[in-house]
Amino acid sequence: MKSTFQAHLVNPPNGDPALYVRLRWQGAALLFDLGRIDRLEAGALMCVTSVFVSHTHMDHFIGFDRLLRVFLAREARLRLFGPPGIIDNVCGKLSGYTWNLVDDYPLTFEVTEVSPQQRTTVRLRAAQRFAVEPVDSEASDTPATLLQLVDEPGYRVDAVQLDHKIPCLAFRVHEATHLNVDTTALARFGVPPGAWLNTLKTAVRSGVAADTPITLPSGATAPLHTLRADLLIESPGQRIVYVTDARFSADNIERILMLARGADLLVCETPFLEANREHAEARAHLTARQAGALARWAGVRHLKVFHFSARHEGAGEELRREAEDEFAGRETVYEQPAD
Repeated sequence: MKSTFQAHLVNPPNGDPALYVRLRWQGAALLFDLGRIDRLEAGALMCVTSVFVSHTHMDHFIGFDRLLRVFLAREARLRLFGPPGIIDNVCGKLSGYTWNLVDDYPLTFEVTEVSPQQRTTVRLRAAQRFAVEPVDSEASDTPATLLQLVDEPGYRVDAVQLDHKIPCLAFRVHEATHLNVDTTALARFGVPPGAWLNTLKTAVRSGVAADTPITLPSGATAPLHTLRADLLIESPGQRIVYVTDARFSADNIERILMLARGADLLVCETPFLEANREHAEARAHLTARQAGALARWAGVRHLKVFHFSARHEGAGEELRREAEDEFAGRETVYEQPAD
């Protein structure tokens, strides 16, 4: 089964946080956090349609200028999501420059800040010198723990708010259903592959009517439900979870497990060794063993560790080993809390 999402860390584990997720079938990409992103070539960065910022400490947000520089003169609508304050943070970045020669630049940012209580979106257009244009603001009388950010036919992005002594978001990107083409059936029916199969998959993911006609390469049509039953293999969708900068508290544990349970991949910070647990708590971060415990309790398939502290320079293998030992249950320090 080919992966829908292809994820890789932009920097080494001891570098700034930034996770690049390529959307294999959409020709687009998502970016989680904006640490230094100089390693991303302009072509790869230009595929990004949405950026998800956990919080705006410098090592998670310094890459905004690089993002702005690459997109500035291009026709693009770039969505950016973050915790409360992200709108002011983006405006602060933009206000550091002079914009008297951009009246014909088509770039638009749509910035959304989310919390369990409030969701606010503004538009910032280069042609308007990035003046703030309110788009939407909605308060919640019944605060939700799971925050839905993006809902596209091929994927969704959700978040939870964690405590890092400030609000900090963790994210999950997932597809509702993974669709593969049964190549044997395709050959049996004498229908060639091609772009029309992407049209078929998009129709399935969009939830259009079952009798919607789909055009075949021959020019003939067939109803969606027939092609779906005969040509597509459906399986549970892929899920990737990104967690960084969170203390090991009961509320954070509950929210991370809700987000990560059963995920294919958990990308989780491991700044400190277990011997530095008190320092990790003081800094509102996880230890490597705590990250491994979260992965084990959530039942994820794979754990990817990153965001190593400079305090542990040269101890990358030890950080990985502590996380993996706890994740695999070879040498456990933490017992899962009762529900």
